Amino acid sequence: MTADAVAEKDTKHYEVVVNGRTKTVTTDELTFDEVMGLAYDPVPSGPNWVFTVTYRRGHGNKPEGTLAPGESVKVKKGMIFNVTATDKS
Repeated sequence: MTADAVAEKDTKHYEVVVNGRTKTVTTDELTFDEVMGLAYDPVPSGPNWVFTVTYRRGHGNKPEGTLAPGESVKVKKGMIFNVTATDKS
């Protein structure tokens, strides 16, 4: 088995739901920006956009909450993220 094949086998995969769509991620944590990228392609940009990221079915003592820019959350299989984009104009 090649080193790449071993690395692929050892990589954890988590299925999460983002805005009602199943996504597969390979990291133990997701940042606000990474969740945004899973929700929107491309991510809306401009001075008037405001985003809200909420999650549920998370780990242990914080199974649900809100992510702010710069924050991250530990990923768990079956976690649900909702990302809302609002144009303040």
